[in-house]
Amino acid sequence: MNNNRFEAAFESLQKFECPQWFRDAKLGFWSHWGPQSVPMYGDWYARNMYVEGSQQYLYHLRHYGHPSRFGYKDVVKLWKAERFDPDSLMDLYVKAGARYFVAQAMHHDHFFNYASRLNRFNAAETGPMKDICGLWKKAAENRGLPFGLSEHLGATFTWWAINKGADKEGPYAGIPYDGNDPACRDFYMDNGEHYHGEDRIDLWYTQNPAYHAYWLSVMKELIDLYAPDLLYTDGGLPFAMRSGSIVEYDAALDDPAYRWGLEAVSYLYNKSAERHGENRAVYLQKDRREAVCSIGVLDIEKSQLPEIQKRPWHTDTCIGGWFYNVRDTYKKPGHIIEILIDVISKNGTMLLNILQRPDGSLDDETQYILKELASWIEVCGEGVYGTRPWRAAGEGFAGVTIDGFKEDRVPWTEADFRFTAKGNTVYAFIMKVPVNRAAALRSFAAGEKVRAVRLLGTGPVPFSQNYGILTVKLPEDMPTVYINCLAIETAG
Repeated sequence: MNNNRFEAAFESLQKFECPQWFRDAKLGFWSHWGPQSVPMYGDWYARNMYVEGSQQYLYHLRHYGHPSRFGYKDVVKLWKAERFDPDSLMDLYVKAGARYFVAQAMHHDHFFNYASRLNRFNAAETGPMKDICGLWKKAAENRGLPFGLSEHLGATFTWWAINKGADKEGPYAGIPYDGNDPACRDFYMDNGEHYHGEDRIDLWYTQNPAYHAYWLSVMKELIDLYAPDLLYTDGGLPFAMRSGSIVEYDAALDDPAYRWGLEAVSYLYNKSAERHGENRAVYLQKDRREAVCSIGVLDIEKSQLPEIQKRPWHTDTCIGGWFYNVRDTYKKPGHIIEILIDVISKNGTMLLNILQRPDGSLDDETQYILKELASWIEVCGEGVYGTRPWRAAGEGFAGVTIDGFKEDRVPWTEADFRFTAKGNTVYAFIMKVPVNRAAALRSFAAGEKVRAVRLLGTGPVPFSQNYGILTVKLPEDMPTVYINCLAIETAG
């Protein structure tokens, strides 16, 4: 084994060391955007428009026509991205705190957001007639941001088998959906083996070997074209997951189906090492087993972990849903900030999906969120970027819900703090400002000398240490209406 090169094996890939840029970045923005945004009716539209009786099916039927006559192949032609301005958007994102950027290469819908030689249904040949990924990459790199790509192709073969069906009742009963059209079989796929006549995904990953080979060829194409600093897989490491749930993993680590994923990861890392002299790329996936996590970084979708992790980890979330949806209620800026703080206190990094309308623009609510994040980052960014976990993630009585896909807002108390650290400075985020403006912290040992305390955005503030309690006097007017942060300098 060449020690300077990664082989497509767990033993070799476990040499992975998380690059410094990822550990320092803490916050990234994501464009989870594509033709499924066209109806402005939410996530999984390309699938659910073929699920008879679902809300998206009914919307499609009444807005576009029946999916035997106007299918997803016709929806993609409506995506024009005519107001897409990646440079202006990236300026907003950097100001709002993004320190890396991720573009969606393709979703489960099998439509590619780049000029692919392997799939004619791509954004450069139909719809926008633009290399969306290439435009994002140029804008990110011009602003010094590491650039990543998300791939959701692994599950496509099973996820999209529903397009092989037909209505069971009504005026179109028995008429096949356009997924059965042989002229578009390359787009809709020969996946009838996974269609069971009902809305069911029996497997997240197919065991079809021809599809495995296709997936790997697409991953290599992405890596060769865009040299991503990060590659995100929407699921566990392909292709050994047997369960229909993306949070259950029951394959043995010696399962030969893993070879496709392992080859893609080794290809990513080796290409990065060829460019930089060392690997600076990160691979994200969702299998929580130690052996799999150790080849890259664990991603927890729309959820968190309960305590500080020895290894850096990652969460991805969104301001609303994953694709633009006129029915969505967006997260408040304060809620987004609270999630970020809790994540980074535990050695995590957060990727935030910024919703775009089908034309590529942002609505007023999204622009407001970005403006508020920018104002907060200007005050408290010192306690975010380049930090590491302290010996405790926090103190107090309240905590986030640790349950899949739940991000309920926490009823923080005046006793709740979250910590990060940089050198001899501990950053204490005040999750709720005390009414009496006296913050009492109990995590500093009795013999641990505090030299100075600053309130970020204000400056030095009075403090005292007595009986193992650090008490800080806060001003009446705090620098931000969101979470405030103390910079506590210790003697080391």
